[in-house]
Amino acid sequence: MYIRTKLDLAKELGNMKDAGLYKEERIILSDQKANIDVRYPADSKETEVLNFCANNYLGLANHPELIKAAHETLDKYGFGMASVRFICGTQDLHKELENKIAEFYQTEDTILYSSCFDANGGLFEAILGADDAIITDALNHASIIDGIRLCKARRLIYDHSDMNSLEQKLKLAREGSDIWDHSGLEAMPNAPKNIIIATDGVFSMDGDVAKIDEIIELANKYDAMVMVDDSHATGFLGKTGRGSIEYCGSLGHVDIITSTLGKAMGGASGGFTTGRKEIIDMLRQRSRPYLFSNTLAPSIVGASIKAFDLIAGSDDLREKLKNNTVFFRKRMKELGFEIIDSVHPIVPVLFRKFQNDAQLATLVSRDLYNEGIYVVGFSYPVVPKGQARIRVQISAAHDMEHIERCLTAFEKVGKKHKVI
Repeated sequence: MYIRTKLDLAKELGNMKDAGLYKEERIILSDQKANIDVRYPADSKETEVLNFCANNYLGLANHPELIKAAHETLDKYGFGMASVRFICGTQDLHKELENKIAEFYQTEDTILYSSCFDANGGLFEAILGADDAIITDALNHASIIDGIRLCKARRLIYDHSDMNSLEQKLKLAREGSDIWDHSGLEAMPNAPKNIIIATDGVFSMDGDVAKIDEIIELANKYDAMVMVDDSHATGFLGKTGRGSIEYCGSLGHVDIITSTLGKAMGGASGGFTTGRKEIIDMLRQRSRPYLFSNTLAPSIVGASIKAFDLIAGSDDLREKLKNNTVFFRKRMKELGFEIIDSVHPIVPVLFRKFQNDAQLATLVSRDLYNEGIYVVGFSYPVVPKGQARIRVQISAAHDMEHIERCLTAFEKVGKKHKVI
């Protein structure tokens, strides 16, 4: 049987390569930092490049205090839990981190997951049923989409960050109309009991911030809850690093927050859901990724606790990241590149003005790599057709010299390909 499957898969993989959609992994031979040692292709020689495509926003991935905390926790608590938490896998350390996250986001309780993907995947099914509804932003992360698919609640999709579209969907949901169903199931005869509006806090491909304050206003008007995935904001966005929710002046008004420990908060792994006490309690009872997966390794928990302590104790890394971001965005505009306006360190460099945008994004990223700048080109189906881009990600690990080198390389390669 596998011979036929093998041929089918080989053909499909070949088509991906021909279309420039095949994803090749770079082999990193060093710790994660501004300048990394990479082997790409896999059989090539080792090369040092500047990393401008990591989610290492605060530069904590190799921070000595986090490494020290991980070592100390490893020595005291061991390597792993070897079970799920409700059987025999909870330590005081895990509860300490959950309490710290709840305090950080000014919520009532927190539950840890092995990733934010698991947090989103295990959320909706545990608290919603067939009589409920979810209204989701059109550009939400794949993990939110997959979590919604696992849930029996009906779903509506509103146009990206369009509050008029969101209100239309809220009206339809509250009316229990038979015209709004997108699931292919029978129309819901009555208005749903519970409605959740789900959104990314920061959208990873565009770097734009959700209109959380406006979403909350509509949620209050139509008696709905609000869920925000804050993965690309936790630790650095907002005055004290409390993410997109703080940035929008909405701390204490979001019902459910999911996020990751694998980006700004040290870059390892782990995720969490924090919010209303009853919701978190129900997740402990019903959320399948929580019930059937081992909890976080103690060393990750210990390092994550230290990460929250570091960002609470100083604004230095946040300020450096902000200054780096403002400078890079300003200079890229001056050079003539098209970027999406935002305050976020995700800086999408667009090629949508060019007919061969997907190929161009690939060629430009390749030539930038040859100039010592590690970035990745994105095209369909990762982004919509005609929206190909290179996503540059700025970090507090970057010094001004690194930013200048990146800008010089972009100018050189951009002129070569007649982008600027």
